[in-house]
Amino acid sequence: MGFMKPESLYEVLTDDLDMDSPVLVHALSGFLDAGGARQLAVDHLLETCEHRVIAQFDIDMLFDYRGRRPRMVFDTDHYAELEYPELLLYELRDERGTPFLLLTGPEPDFAWRAFTSAVVQLVERFGVSRSIGMNAIPWPAPHTRPVGVTAHATDPSFVAGRPTFVGAIEVPGHLAGGVELALGEAGHLALGFAAHVPHYLSQVLFPQAAVALLEEVGVAGSLSFDLSELELKAQQAAREINEQLAGNTENEQAVRDLEMQYDEIVRGAANALPLASDGPLPSGDDIAAQFQEFLRDLDDDKGRSE
Repeated sequence: MGFMKPESLYEVLTDDLDMDSPVLVHALSGFLDAGGARQLAVDHLLETCEHRVIAQFDIDMLFDYRGRRPRMVFDTDHYAELEYPELLLYELRDERGTPFLLLTGPEPDFAWRAFTSAVVQLVERFGVSRSIGMNAIPWPAPHTRPVGVTAHATDPSFVAGRPTFVGAIEVPGHLAGGVELALGEAGHLALGFAAHVPHYLSQVLFPQAAVALLEEVGVAGSLSFDLSELELKAQQAAREINEQLAGNTENEQAVRDLEMQYDEIVRGAANALPLASDGPLPSGDDIAAQFQEFLRDLDDDKGRSE
């Protein structure tokens, strides 16, 4: 029985690159993307940064078309379009002209070990200095607080001193984590950031979290991004959320309860102290239940505006 060779999964389109130890940013869709933050961040990079494709993966070897059927258009009396997914490696330049790489597309359904080995090969081929992953997870956090971020790295010194919110936990396997593990095992620096999206807003776009992710990537990768358009979207989203809350006593109280719970958690994470015990705090599930009507209102308003 043979094993799939990593180099069979991708094709490098050009080696004509002017890069010295570039940063690789990776963002694979398919796993959790609360508030659409990861995709918003990727879209913003491709919209605002000069870019070109330098390598592509053979999607037919990696993607389950029947499990995630691609979009197809039927027009009157004929099929007009079938949108095949793409998994691409881009060269981009930030607003200072600094080149970096972006790996984005659907998380592969198959050949995970071969895929992570392929990423290691590309990292070594292009002399990548560090790799940075982006993710967004639902979190019992209110939208009235700055977006929190969980940081992780193959070298713990790179995230030392940051608040930690959880200990050892079991999570569903995903390739962003698999890539980070494989790079670490191969001796390369890899780190990542997971933005905390208010769990009651995880199904609607939350650009505030995309801003937080790109700010973290900018600092960790010494890159500079123009986030002005994304920040305007975040401000508009905040206004719409606050408008939905205004005048609804039940929802306003739910936010205050969540603020209390969240502030205690953040204080405990930052100071490594036990949480205050001034009285029982509502659980995330209890608070989430109070937002069911709130979410229905958001969906209704979104539908009317489209």
